[in-house]
Amino acid sequence: MDFLWRSVNEEEKESIKKEAKAILDNFSKALARVEKQKTKDVFVERKRQTRKEKKAVCDPSFRELFFKNAPEKEGDWIKAEKGAWK
Repeated sequence: MDFLWRSVNEEEKESIKKEAKAILDNFSKALARVEKQKTKDVFVERKRQTRKEKKAVCDPSFRELFFKNAPEKEGDWIKAEKGAWK
């Protein structure tokens, strides 16, 4: 797999921003064309409201791949910004 994190230059950042803006603009235009209608409350009636617990299947290579993709790490910990991206 070749999906590892890498730094991007300013030109790539601008290109990504323009592409993201175009996608959002197109989506908002398409959303504006959707007919708005008021519906009554919709719900699904079920016999059981919760599912049965089951043991999760874990891919043994996930941890290694996860740490390969992390830009900064320290031992068994990944360093990450807290809220700076907002």
